[in-house]
Amino acid sequence: MTETAPTADQPASGLPTAGPPPADPPTASLPTGNAGTPAATHVVPRTAPGADRSAAAPAPTAAPAPTQAPEGPEPRRTRYREVLGEPRFRLMFASHTLAVVAESLRITTFSVLVYAATTSPLLSALAFAAGFLPHLPGSMLFGSLADRLPPRALIAGGYLLGAVGALLVALLHLPVGVSLLVVALVALPGPVFNGASGRLVAEFLEGDAYVLGRSLNNIAASAAQLAGLALGGAAVAVLGARQTLVVAAGLHLVAAAVVRLGLPRLAAPPADGTAVRASLAGNLRLLRTRAVRRLLLAQWLPSSFTGGAEGLIVAYAGERHFPAGTYALLLAALPVGMLVGDLVVGRLLAPRTRERLVVPLTALMGLAVLGFALQPGEGAATVLLLVAGAAFAYQLGLQRPFLESLPQELHGQAFGLLGSGIMTLQGVAPVLLGAAAGAAGLATGTVMGLAGAFILAAAAWVATFHGRLPAVAGSGR
Repeated sequence: MTETAPTADQPASGLPTAGPPPADPPTASLPTGNAGTPAATHVVPRTAPGADRSAAAPAPTAAPAPTQAPEGPEPRRTRYREVLGEPRFRLMFASHTLAVVAESLRITTFSVLVYAATTSPLLSALAFAAGFLPHLPGSMLFGSLADRLPPRALIAGGYLLGAVGALLVALLHLPVGVSLLVVALVALPGPVFNGASGRLVAEFLEGDAYVLGRSLNNIAASAAQLAGLALGGAAVAVLGARQTLVVAAGLHLVAAAVVRLGLPRLAAPPADGTAVRASLAGNLRLLRTRAVRRLLLAQWLPSSFTGGAEGLIVAYAGERHFPAGTYALLLAALPVGMLVGDLVVGRLLAPRTRERLVVPLTALMGLAVLGFALQPGEGAATVLLLVAGAAFAYQLGLQRPFLESLPQELHGQAFGLLGSGIMTLQGVAPVLLGAAAGAAGLATGTVMGLAGAFILAAAAWVATFHGRLPAVAGSGR
């Protein structure tokens, strides 16, 4: 498509523009999608960097949601370069990329360190899972802090905590049990830091720019996973596991410094009550709202079943007697597909088209994973995983509706809940599928195909409501 020049009253992108603010600022939230609804660009009232915004902030409200998707001209598609032109997002993106590379190095290296000390596959798997399984209780108990504390200090503190955890494990030669506890404690408040970061992205970017900002963060996560696979093993071989953990700590420290020195000070809104009580009440409010609950599950279920199948790749490669090292190629195929899918869908497709493709892309993911029931060879298996990874771009079509379904005062908590749900289910799903394979005596490929069937069922369920605009959280609908 050719890019048309904006008119005098048409902003050049979804980024903040000059002019009088609208009556109602947009609410922020996670991936969601509404077919046929224009991703209109809004202008959010801003205060000067470093100023206390609590007085200027509007009273907590939730965006109104009509029941029928309005007809209108196709919204203008934002470009990645325009999103990166927003300096505050660019800083957040740079620090986030550094942090996810550091986290990938830390988790994989810690797993190698535990296996070298114990030769236990179970403890090695626990070392890997310890970095994300605590996210769910952390989100449930402390998620409200993402909306109650100043975001700059919160995000920088999260990166600093990651650096401290890596250094403790690297330098103190702790017993394995104590090391696992340290990693789990560092991971526990992760949803708070992630939620605060997600809230700022929704604050800095609006309309289609917000969707592409989420896409850029997805691309960074995929690239970091590839970096962990490609560089983690090499770093351990050259430097040793403990020295690699020190490198990971250094990257966390750089990310913390970037946020602390580059991000303006933004005041947190006033809050009442204890953090734990507010977190439990906020999560209950979100989960009791049907629209929010549906949109959470639409993002949780397909990704968790695909993650479950991904967790069986090593076993599948061994069962099929693939050449040594093939499993690494298969493991890399999924994030490569995710990276390409986000680039293509985010860069080439218009906002409404992305939203219309939510169900087809989810079904394509299910069909690709279902293909493992046919026991494909290494080449075909690689292609199936590439396709499944590319289909993860279905989540881009869910970004805006989920954002619009949330009240403004719960944005950070909702981002934390979304991320912790994905991380937890992706950790549990491989265990459940592996247990099912062992109990039923099924081939690994058959169990992976079963995960694909579950994804197809999830796509059929999403088709029953996708395209309707969500109700506002707290309405009880």
